Amino acid sequence: MTCTMVVEEEDGIRIDRYLSERCQDLSRSYLQKLLKNGGVLVDGKAVKNNYKVSRGEKIFLEVPDATEPEILPEKMDLDILYEDGDLIMINKPKRMVVHPAAGHSSGTLVNGLMAHCEDLSGINGILRPGIVHRIDMDTTGVLVACKNDFSHKDIAEQLKLHSITRVYYAIVHGTIRQDGTVNAPIGRHPTDRKKMSINEKNGKPAVTHYHVLGCSEGFTYLECRLETGRTHQIRVHLASIGHPLLGDSVYGPSKCPFPGLKGQTLHAGILGIRHPRTGKYLEIQAPLPEYFEKLLRKLSLK
Repeated sequence: MTCTMVVEEEDGIRIDRYLSERCQDLSRSYLQKLLKNGGVLVDGKAVKNNYKVSRGEKIFLEVPDATEPEILPEKMDLDILYEDGDLIMINKPKRMVVHPAAGHSSGTLVNGLMAHCEDLSGINGILRPGIVHRIDMDTTGVLVACKNDFSHKDIAEQLKLHSITRVYYAIVHGTIRQDGTVNAPIGRHPTDRKKMSINEKNGKPAVTHYHVLGCSEGFTYLECRLETGRTHQIRVHLASIGHPLLGDSVYGPSKCPFPGLKGQTLHAGILGIRHPRTGKYLEIQAPLPEYFEKLLRKLSLK
């Protein structure tokens, strides 16, 4: 049971808005469900989602204990780029989700890793064994998973220190003639919880360097190097300068000029780390996927 008190500046706002601002770790739809099922009490009484709160009222929120679903191993034809006793590096295909989440309980990279590896690190719990970082469902390329907690802690520290080499390849809308850098903090979008945005007030520092590899009428092929690794960083940064990724309907045009394209054209091509066991620098490359190569040829970018 969580209890909060309405302050003066919150007086008169709807209870659903109040909860979404106070409980940002819970989705709006989940909060609406709690309201509907009587899981939200105002001074001890259940209220509807259109109830307007008043200063001094005590809001009681009862969130049921989460039940962890059983995650099962699934044999998959994983594209393994590197593997040893501590690490495994995978070339993740398009449309594959990294770990189980709502709507994706199977077919994820974690399901495949569980079938392939005898052991995976347990720091991130049963839903994300071995996962120390992730890339979006429609982003392809190199991703490292850890087989034990020792390597997981080491790689996590490297991520925290921004010492990992991460190079991505992207096709964007518009023509970019010169290399550049986007240095702008990224945080949760103020009104859409599924999106990120440039957020000067509450965002975390984010820096993306981009290098022009080719350009044609209306599109540009870029190499992007990350100094930081914020959620949707490249997608948000490039959209913020007027060059959203081709296929990215979240941060770019809702209608894609290539109907068969699923999601953003973004590939994690290079991942370089300090090996947690040996201390030696290890850099792994993933070739561009076939669909990406075809687009480059079609758009005369390569």
